[in-house]
Amino acid sequence: MDRRNFLKVIAGATVIAVNPSLIKGTLYAADGTLYQAYEKAQLVDGAGKPIKATTLEKEVTYIFNYPYASTPCMLINLPNSTNKDVDLSSENGEKYIWKSGVGKERTVVAYSAICAHQLTHPTPADSFIAYVPLAKKTMAYEKSGVIVCSSHLSAYDAAAGAKVLGGAATQPLASVVLEVASDDTIWAVGVLGSDKFQDYFKSFKPELKQFYNGPAEAKKLVSISAKTVKLTEFSKELIQY
Repeated sequence: MDRRNFLKVIAGATVIAVNPSLIKGTLYAADGTLYQAYEKAQLVDGAGKPIKATTLEKEVTYIFNYPYASTPCMLINLPNSTNKDVDLSSENGEKYIWKSGVGKERTVVAYSAICAHQLTHPTPADSFIAYVPLAKKTMAYEKSGVIVCSSHLSAYDAAAGAKVLGGAATQPLASVVLEVASDDTIWAVGVLGSDKFQDYFKSFKPELKQFYNGPAEAKKLVSISAKTVKLTEFSKELIQY
């Protein structure tokens, strides 16, 4: 387990380190952290084998659904270590702190793949949102190595809690809190920041029926494991500007 993801909560005059995976419900910590715990799920490949943090390809966008059966998330192994203790704010002004990436070099990050602007997200048919590797260019921002939604060119800083760098988005992408165990396996344990899950459910009912057998199945919580594949395998067509 990567202890950098522990949250500090003040109880009386005592500072307590709290493991996010043990917290149920929404937590407002003394430092402003907004955290929602969900069922703990291990990231596995298409064959059901556990994914190891050190085997993730660099700068490749992987997709897994969490915390609900239909809510897509991005997993990325960045080329360099992430920032630490990044101060972020939701569109409603809620403050929270993104601690860092996980893994030996703090390069592994995960975010909701539902754009904070108008809910663009990857589907089995296509995807307009993905990480842009350093070697490629994007119209959305002056530098690459960022997450871009090509629907309206919102850019997010993958190494700093997905804070907004440009475009119409008004808040960061929600962050999926990860734990890396001593055997290098990866576990999703919760969501940090303001998510768009309920808006997504309301806006895409036909899609939920098409790909997930309806809203009831789409809203089921993921538990035990979450299938994780490359975006190129998840979506038939990728659009990136």
